[in-house]
Formats: sequence, C-alpha cells, structure tokens
Amino acid sequence: MAVGAGTQGQEIENTWRRYLSNFKMYLKLERRMADNTVESYLQDVTHLQRFALEQGVMPNQVTLDFLRLFLTDINETCVAVTTQKRIIAGIRSFYQQLVIEDDLSENPAELLDTPKIPSHLPDVLTDSDVDAIQATFDLSKPDQARNATIVEVLYGCGLRVSELCNLRLSNLFVDEEALHVIGKGDKERWVPINSHALRMLTTYIFTIRSHVSPLPGEEVYVFLNRRGKHLTRQFVNKFLNEAVQRAGIHKHVSPHSLRHTFATELVQNGADLRAVQVMLGHASISTTEIYTHLTPQYIRETIECYHPHYRKK
Repeated sequence: MAVGAGTQGQEIENTWRRYLSNFKMYLKLERRMADNTVESYLQDVTHLQRFALEQGVMPNQVTLDFLRLFLTDINETCVAVTTQKRIIAGIRSFYQQLVIEDDLSENPAELLDTPKIPSHLPDVLTDSDVDAIQATFDLSKPDQARNATIVEVLYGCGLRVSELCNLRLSNLFVDEEALHVIGKGDKERWVPINSHALRMLTTYIFTIRSHVSPLPGEEVYVFLNRRGKHLTRQFVNKFLNEAVQRAGIHKHVSPHSLRHTFATELVQNGADLRAVQVMLGHASISTTEIYTHLTPQYIRETIECYHPHYRKK
C-alpha cells in the first residue's frame, strides 16, 4: 500500500532520512571514504528508499523478499545490470552499518543474489576488415598517418585503448621489439610489437610527432594531438568509427574490437591461452576466455583433428 501524506507516511520518511544521515556519517568517519564515493553510496540506497516509501516500509522492516521485489522493479524499469550490481553493493553496506549499530540483528541484503552481467562480445574483425580501415587513411596527412599507426598498434599488440593513450616514449624498446605497458591497477607487462607496427610507430615519432610542440607535462607521451596533448579514449573511438563507416564495414566497432580481434586471431591460429592471457594482461584466465570468440567452424575443425572417433571412416 502506497504511503499517503498522513502522519504515518511522514514518520516513515523521517526514519529513512535519519538512517541515511547516520549512514553518511558512518561512511565518512568510520570508513573514511571520499566525498564522491559517499554520495555514490547514498544515491544507491536512495533507489531503495523511494521504493520503500511507495510501499510504506520502514528501513528496519526491509526483508530479503522485499529486496527481491525491489530488484524486480528496477529491472523492469530497464536499469542496467552493472548499475543494479552497484546498487546492491550500496544497500549491503547500508544494512551492514545497521547491524554494526545494533539496529538490526542481521543484514537482509547478505543473501541477495547479484545479477550476472551478460558477456556481450564485441564484433570480431577480419584481417581484410583491418586492411579496409587502414586504406581509408590518407598517409600524406600527419593526423591520419598517426591514426593509422594507432590502429596498427592496437591490432598488432592487443592493447587497451587507455594503455595506448598513456603509452610513453620510455615504454618503447625498439631493439627488443617490445612495449612496456602499464595496465589496470598499475600492473606492468611486456608486449611484443611486430616489425610492421614498429616501423609505423617509429616513422610517426620521427617524422610527425617531432613537429608537434608538447604542452608542459605532455612531452612524455607517444601519441599527441595538434595542440600537444596526449590523446583521449573518446578521440580514438571517434576517429575509428569514422574510418569504419568510410570502409563500409557494417559491424559495431570500437578500439576494444581490435584488442578482441588480436586475441581471437592468436587463439584460432593455435596460440596457448595462457600466453594470450599474459599478453592481454588479464589477472584471471577466465577473463581471457571471454575474449576468445571461437567460431563453430573452428570448433568443428578442432574436434575433427583431435577426437579419435572423428577420424573413423
């Protein structure tokens, strides 16, 4: 039953407000969270507060079944799964604080199932697709020659776009034909770079980048724009999408598609999955398995090659 404007409704609203105020102080003083993080947690719990007020439910009356109804409600309003996961994390922390303060004996969100994020794989490009994208760049123009180099490095080394944008001149080891990459969580790894990509990269550095005046603090980065600042992920995504359209490729392509294609090419051509894991910088091999999109034809050929009954006539 929805809460009206009466005394009971006002009492429930005031109780929620008081509990949220206490939660805010707990996050700031006990958990020592930054202001932005605190506001994010409060916003997460506010979703539940609105639903509970509509149902006339106090914060200490919320049960596991009620939380499941709440999840059904936000799911039907098309809240993204990643957002749902974050909201649940905020609610768990909210009720954990109530348990700590002895306002509740147990956390009703403790056993709440977290929705699984569907593994949407990006479209896989073919080698011909990459050639078609590269053919759209006019290499006589400095910016486009730089962009062609970026595509080649992303495709040839399997870098994350953030890793490419943050690539420094000191990370390039020409004699060893390798890049020293700083990945997620500041984890370091060495990535081989093929001779074609290395040649494009060194040509860009010595014939194009050398004519750009870096802004203070930007001189360390490999890829710069005309104003002397290092590139952003958004910029790389934009020029790549434009190139894909010019090439007439009808796939959803992002910089991550080049990384995904890099892994797919390696696995389908026989590379060891753990070697691919190291090159991609994945902490878990299960993450690498998500990137390895195996076609039905490849799977069939593998079974036919290795399963004894497939060799029977």
